[in-house]
Amino acid sequence: ADGARVSQYTDLNGTNQQWQLIKIGGPGTPGTFTNPIKQRGPDPWLTYHNGYYYLATTTWNSTITMRRSRTLAGLPSAPDTTVFDLSGRPNGCCNMWAPEFHLLDGPNGRRWYLYYVAGQNVADYNPTQRLHVLESDGTDPMGPYRFKADLGTSWALDAGVLQHGGRLYLMGTYQNGGQSLFIQALSNPWTTSGGQVKITGPTLPWERQTFPVTEAPEPLYHNGKTFVIYSASACWGPDYKLGMLTLTGNDPLNPAHWTKSPNPVFQRNDANGVYAPGHNGFFKSPDGTEDWIVYHANDSASGGCDMNRSTRAQKFTWNADGTPNFGTPVRLGTTLPAPSGEPAN
Repeated sequence: ADGARVSQYTDLNGTNQQWQLIKIGGPGTPGTFTNPIKQRGPDPWLTYHNGYYYLATTTWNSTITMRRSRTLAGLPSAPDTTVFDLSGRPNGCCNMWAPEFHLLDGPNGRRWYLYYVAGQNVADYNPTQRLHVLESDGTDPMGPYRFKADLGTSWALDAGVLQHGGRLYLMGTYQNGGQSLFIQALSNPWTTSGGQVKITGPTLPWERQTFPVTEAPEPLYHNGKTFVIYSASACWGPDYKLGMLTLTGNDPLNPAHWTKSPNPVFQRNDANGVYAPGHNGFFKSPDGTEDWIVYHANDSASGGCDMNRSTRAQKFTWNADGTPNFGTPVRLGTTLPAPSGEPAN
């Protein structure tokens, strides 16, 4: 029917084949969209820049791809463009995860720096996964890009970039008393400075469901406050969710200056059929008046940590105390108002 499609997907092992009916926004519903905005879209990063949304997600292969659209409703059908091919790299050829790109100052002016995870082409590739960064030739988010640097020689995932007090910091997850969050100073967008500092680990019961994990830290700024929203518990279980740190001091490298919220800030909603929502990013509406979260989630409690996770987006608000209120993850196919300032079609 118009405004709907049937989608078949299969997990990475070729099993658990499922069918689902998903309503999608179309030409007859201007000013709206429906989730998902990308099927097979884990670990999403979405930015609005110069009239377009740009979306990149995990590919689990040797390519980094990106798609763009003037509207969220246009993203599901937008073609993927390969912006970089990792083939042939000795320490990061394969298994590309968690791309995100930031427009930052470099020696040649503003450039896009695209951070990602990739490892070696071996059977047990996970221990080889490392952080890497590309640099664009100009100011187009789609590049072209050149390889810029490896960001460390030990296992690490899910790079995030914190900006505070005129300085840059690299954030991510590493092994330090469990899968914990680290922060590290950057002397420029591709060069670390000083050691990695652990700012939190999976200490609370809701961070330890299925397996103890804290990962995918993403900064969020509002009215002079700095938050880090991170993912907790195992991504291969239904209870993957979001937690929050607040910078309550003035030194991001001091663990004592971060305060952890005791409860999750975004989690599964069985009534809406949303499981394991996490690995988020943030973006502004085209007119800059609204705050939006992008994340991936599964459609069933048996969903895994694989390419069957889909990309979703929804608007969020702010509590009276200045903290974010992400609400409840919405059901797939729910018609939502498009971000403020989008073109009519």
